Amino acid sequence: MVKINNKQRLLKLMEWFREETDESNQWTIDDIISKFQSFYGEEYKPNKNSLKDDIENLIEANFDITINQEKEGMPKYYSHQYRLFEPYELRMLIDAVVSARFITKEETKSLTRKIKTLTSQQQAKRLQNEILIDTSIKSKSKLVRLAIHDLHEAITEKRIVTFQYGRYNVDKQFVLSHEGALYKVKPLALTWAHDFYYLIAYYFEADEIRHYRMDRMRNVQATEEAFVYEAFDVGKYVQSTFNMFAGQADWIKIRFKNELINVIIDKFGHEADIQKDGEEHFILSAKAIVSDGLVNWTLNFGCKAEVVQPNALRERVEQEVKNMYRLYIVDKEKAGD
Repeated sequence: MVKINNKQRLLKLMEWFREETDESNQWTIDDIISKFQSFYGEEYKPNKNSLKDDIENLIEANFDITINQEKEGMPKYYSHQYRLFEPYELRMLIDAVVSARFITKEETKSLTRKIKTLTSQQQAKRLQNEILIDTSIKSKSKLVRLAIHDLHEAITEKRIVTFQYGRYNVDKQFVLSHEGALYKVKPLALTWAHDFYYLIAYYFEADEIRHYRMDRMRNVQATEEAFVYEAFDVGKYVQSTFNMFAGQADWIKIRFKNELINVIIDKFGHEADIQKDGEEHFILSAKAIVSDGLVNWTLNFGCKAEVVQPNALRERVEQEVKNMYRLYIVDKEKAGD
């Protein structure tokens, strides 16, 4: 005959409540007895009063057990319903993991499986239909995950970091920048923007703050050299960039058609400096990083956006428009001749 002591029975009961019950899956005492017998064998016959005492002990130990009874004389139903995460919250976590480009397919499966253990098995089955995404864009390297951990540690411990940086060429070969020389930076923050993780850091050689895509970093090392941390507004920095292009910050003014107001609020927030300009336009004033990213972002809106200042930015946009005109109109006319 199978024998288990009181502690084993109590722990097994708590495990089953956590994994197999929820608001839609509740057990009577008879159901619990059947569960023990299916697990330990038919010869094991737990005492009903002992199980009720176990349930009371779990409740007294602050383990959530909900007791439902329709009316006096009817069976009582027991279940573990309170969990740290609601199902919709777990769904958001899973969707975020599936969507993240920097997480490999193998890590995506592992993380998704772990997230599902935070609810009951029945609820976990309802989380199977993850959002559809092209898995070909998922990272093939685990280096990002390891670098994220190392950089978080370096930021916390205020230690200077070195790494190599590079990009893919047209032959799909990864080529290191600066002939493989190390970048030496003061790490300030990590941020996730446009489906990628970025390190925001003070780059000593250029004497300025830059950001680096983490999937392009190699051989990340935290040194023993410490630095003094200075307050840094990550949100303001990211807001001032366009598609995470680097450049020099400057005050800009851009005239938009009214129909683009929600696009601008999404980018700059409700506190954006926006002034009406006639009945059909408004002017945005903001401090932003002037870069190719800003030029391309402005051109996205075609004739619905016009750079007012600075002149340098206006000239860059004008030049790009001329380049496009030559590409699509002049070259086409020449080909027609």
